[in-house]
Amino acid sequence: MVVTDRRVDVNGYAVSTEHYIGGVRVGGDATFEVRSPLDWDWKLADVARGDEQTARAAVGAAEDAFPAWAALSPKERADHLHRLADVIDASVERVAQVETVDMAMRLQSLRERLVHRGAENFRNYADLAAAHEERVWSSKGTENRVLRMPAGPAVIITPWNAPWMLSTWKMAPALAAGNTVVLKPAEWSPLSASILADLAEEAGLPPGVLNVVQGIGEEVGAALVADHRVRRISFTGSPEAARHIGRAAAENIVPFTAELGGKGPLLVFEDADLDAAAKKAAWQYDDSGQVCLAGTRLLVQESIRDAFLERFHAYVDTHVLGDSRGDDTTITPMIHPDHLANVDAFVQRARANGDRIVRGGHVHTGGGLFYTPTLVEPASNDSEIVQREVFGPVLTFQTFADEADGVRLANSTDYGLSGIVYTTSRERAERVGRAVRAGTVWVNTFLVRDLTAPFGGCRISGIGREGGDFALEFHADLKTLQILEDSTH
Repeated sequence: MVVTDRRVDVNGYAVSTEHYIGGVRVGGDATFEVRSPLDWDWKLADVARGDEQTARAAVGAAEDAFPAWAALSPKERADHLHRLADVIDASVERVAQVETVDMAMRLQSLRERLVHRGAENFRNYADLAAAHEERVWSSKGTENRVLRMPAGPAVIITPWNAPWMLSTWKMAPALAAGNTVVLKPAEWSPLSASILADLAEEAGLPPGVLNVVQGIGEEVGAALVADHRVRRISFTGSPEAARHIGRAAAENIVPFTAELGGKGPLLVFEDADLDAAAKKAAWQYDDSGQVCLAGTRLLVQESIRDAFLERFHAYVDTHVLGDSRGDDTTITPMIHPDHLANVDAFVQRARANGDRIVRGGHVHTGGGLFYTPTLVEPASNDSEIVQREVFGPVLTFQTFADEADGVRLANSTDYGLSGIVYTTSRERAERVGRAVRAGTVWVNTFLVRDLTAPFGGCRISGIGREGGDFALEFHADLKTLQILEDSTH
């Protein structure tokens, strides 16, 4: 590795292609290519490709920076994170323009919500950590106090969808808790993480507190999670990758949290606001279905089947496939040709296996990395298209007879990340909301998030919880301090 800071123009903004380790940019001879999903002929950059040496250097920088960062009070760390949040808010257009060509998320959404959400992540966790009150009580002649101790260097690995939001969402509690961070973004969309390193430096974050390492998961990612100096690992991605990371974490006895895939049910009962439910169901195609929380299994009470489908198709017909920078676009390109092919393979296997393609079911004929919004009526609940995460604009449609049948279908996969329920009955909302096995269940709404609430999955959708004090305690080692009463002055 050599100290260097090569930058390329990405949609009008200079972005470093190098790693960020110990407060400096470092690169090497190996690179990997990043192209834009908006136009696959548009090469964005050749980005530094990390290896085992890179991983060791990044963890070493985080380890060196840890004592001083951990020694700061929560309020002192909060001041740093508030400055970073302010810098982010002043850089919305820069982040949005790069993220939209790197990952193909809608520019309007990035400008209006998602970049600011990154700033709010830092403010929220900074304030929560600073406001924390230690639990104090007397027991058996001793005064007891529970302390949060910063754990050490944390490795954070983020997926290619929503890279900006998920990087800030995971980094913020780690830093607020007093840990230092090595961030490894996904190789398909690494550029906003490089900008985040620049913004952290601009905000005055001490060198080594945040490090960014780019590269292939099986190479540099595997080396990061296997390093014995790492004391926390936070991962979002596939169950398959989580199994590999979990083995490495177990080898070093390192706490590990994982937010993994989803196959969420969207239950619509006959007493629901049918128009609102159909509109929300059609909106599950947002971001080309590349959203782990999406309600991809439409479960509709048999008595309203036809009325629901009529409204659903009408709303889907209003979708506009287009460039992520267009104000009218509602469905954006998919991230990569390989992923587009994988999604199509799911649908073609479903067709071959006797599942009925109600609409869509093919790559968009107009060119680009688009897949037509697809609805599949499976021949069986055991069909692959029902039981496995597709992660594209592909929904399944099934009907149920009554509440018990609907809950049975909702809980019939190995996943358990989220669920959506539409009903106007408060009693049913409570019953079904409690009965659906998922980390988050929304009733008559979707994707509304309170940053203090726990977030995570059940079964193969993940282990552990993020959000609020749950994330702060994950990034801490809890200590009980006991002092014999009346033994000190």
